[in-house]
Amino acid sequence: MTIARKVLSMGAAGALMASLAGCMTGGPEQPPMAAAPKGVEGSWIDAKGTGLSSFTAGTFTTVATDTGQKLAEGSYTMTGATSVEIHGTSLIRQTPVSFNCLMISISQLNCTSASGQNFVLTRRT
Repeated sequence: MTIARKVLSMGAAGALMASLAGCMTGGPEQPPMAAAPKGVEGSWIDAKGTGLSSFTAGTFTTVATDTGQKLAEGSYTMTGATSVEIHGTSLIRQTPVSFNCLMISISQLNCTSASGQNFVLTRRT
C-alpha cells in the first residue's frame, strides 16, 4: 500500500503543479499599452476647436479643423521640462508668430503670444 500512496501523492502533486502553472501563464494576451506622449509631440486643438496644431520633431503646423487649410507653420524648442518656445509664420496674414507655452499637464498647454494674448491648447487623442 505504501507504493500506491506514493504514486497517488505524486499524481496529486503533479496535478497541483499543472493547475498552478495554468494560473501563471493562462489567459488571453493583453494588447501592448500605447506609449505615453513625451513633451509637446502630437496633436493639440484650441479651445474653440477651430485650429489643430501638430508638433513633430521640432516642427509644427496648424490647420483649420473645418477645411484642413494650413494656417501656420514653424518650429518649436523645449526650453525646459515643461516650457516651449514656438516661432513660425501665419500663412493667412504672412506675418511672423511667436508663442511661449507652459505644459500644465500632459494634456494642456497654456500659451501666450508675443503680443500678450493668452490661449489654451488641449492634447487631442
